[in-house]
Amino acid sequence: MSSGPLSLSLANLLLRPALRSRRTPDLVFDRLLAGAGQAEGDGRFADDFRHLLRCWAGAENLTPVGWLSARGHVARHLANRARIRRLVTEHPEIAREPVDRPVFVVGLPRTATTLTHGVLSLSDEHRCPLLWELLTPGLEPGPEQREKAIKAARRLVGAIDLFAPRFRDIHALRPEGPEECTFALPHTVMPLSQARVPEYLGWHDARDFVPDYRHLKQVYQVLQYGRPRRRWVLKSPLHLENLDALRTVFPDATIVWTHRDPATAVASFCSLVEHGMAVGTRPLDLHGIGATWLELLSRSASRGLAARATIPREALVDVPYSWLGSDPAAGAPKLYAAVGARWTEADAARLPAVAARPRGTRPHRYDLARYGLTRSGVDAAFADYNALRAEADRT
Repeated sequence: MSSGPLSLSLANLLLRPALRSRRTPDLVFDRLLAGAGQAEGDGRFADDFRHLLRCWAGAENLTPVGWLSARGHVARHLANRARIRRLVTEHPEIAREPVDRPVFVVGLPRTATTLTHGVLSLSDEHRCPLLWELLTPGLEPGPEQREKAIKAARRLVGAIDLFAPRFRDIHALRPEGPEECTFALPHTVMPLSQARVPEYLGWHDARDFVPDYRHLKQVYQVLQYGRPRRRWVLKSPLHLENLDALRTVFPDATIVWTHRDPATAVASFCSLVEHGMAVGTRPLDLHGIGATWLELLSRSASRGLAARATIPREALVDVPYSWLGSDPAAGAPKLYAAVGARWTEADAARLPAVAARPRGTRPHRYDLARYGLTRSGVDAAFADYNALRAEADRT
């Protein structure tokens, strides 16, 4: 692909001197931690992010903007963790906030998880976290604090639109719209969508994710505290590989698993990764993207299938792509009924706005061959999952 927009080239030029600090990631991390603060007894959380920053600092072909992004990612998680821990200490009753019967939308990326989440967000009886809340979770803010948090989210979205203008055609971010748990989970595979960090992949693969989901629950307890209680509707494709940890922390959760042809989903997601990674990595290895994410996504599906066997049938909802991808007006009531929610005329009236393509975006085109992948290779990697998908389509 091209060298990117002029704005990205200029930013990399201006930030080039700061790239030298990647040689001393521990010093950078110590400064970030000092700025964020650290709760007593929270050393493990900090050490894990120190490791992430070390891995990111050694990433191949990392650009100055990529290094800035890495530091910002770590700084945000450290600051949010410190704020959450402080609030729970100041208000111990937060830890007793019930997160009852949450709905988690999961599935491979690009299988209509976002649309499914958006449809479920229509109900006044449901509560979806908004992007600005996930970026700076806290208690109910005053008008000035709220506007400050929303402006910060707008700046993030604006930077993505500036440096990766095609990204919004694939996954449009709205500062005041529902967003996925990925922004609040401490550790996911998403750093691998921004840089080549194989050391982090090995560490991530062996990780116990129960503490991460306990932190996620605290985030939603804080966002719920002092506000009307409604049923949480949450979403991330990255939950699929951690359903066992998710259900350890949220044992009464309803799992909504979206399904789509993996060959289509993998090609679409590789395209999304290409446009996102181009912000922080130059040059790109397109075939490397294909190989990495075919392995990660097929592993995620395999882990999801293994965990699925332990989930009570009444707590599991399969959503074929045709339900919402082809005819949302017919599929939405079925989805609501499956999760035990009421579908109302008011919800139906709001549905077209959620189902429509975001204004100003262009159609998204993608091709497996661009990433060195073939239909037969993807089908082989997802053979067990395709058997499940075929069953879901039939029923």
